Amino acid sequence: MAETLAQVARVDGLGMIQIRADLDCAGEAIAEAAGLALPDVARITGDGSRSLGWMSPDELLLVLPAADLPEALAALEQALAGEHALLADVSDMRAVFDVTGRHAADVIAKLSPTDLAALPPDGLRRSRAAQVAVGFWRLADGFRVIGFRSTADYLALILKNAALPGSTLAPR
Repeated sequence: MAETLAQVARVDGLGMIQIRADLDCAGEAIAEAAGLALPDVARITGDGSRSLGWMSPDELLLVLPAADLPEALAALEQALAGEHALLADVSDMRAVFDVTGRHAADVIAKLSPTDLAALPPDGLRRSRAAQVAVGFWRLADGFRVIGFRSTADYLALILKNAALPGSTLAPR
């Protein structure tokens, strides 16, 4: 039997904090509280266990181990005291998948109109996987895909179907 193009695995145990603020005013405070460099536009920074991604001109997403979420939320609340800002624990409204392996990019390319060759190593892209809104970025051996929990079953299905054996994309 042929091998799948990539491994698709649901990732549990992550916490996510949505940060809305004027990044020009509060960026340094956010970076210090998060313990990560502020990402450039459409980029993501990380230290191996935490990631801070640029989602829009006034929005960042902090992804970290769920056990670290309360402490990180408290640090951000303290850092942003007096700023016009919004912090929200969005952990329960997201589903996270890792697509890894030699042909992980083929799996993503089948579902998203994104030019993966143009996605830099620290790039974060908001796009679609079929008809589902997602965000994704590169991992050492593939991609991390974040979607809404309400579409988790569908997202898992389309990712796994795109990884079926014998469905490698033809070379261009």
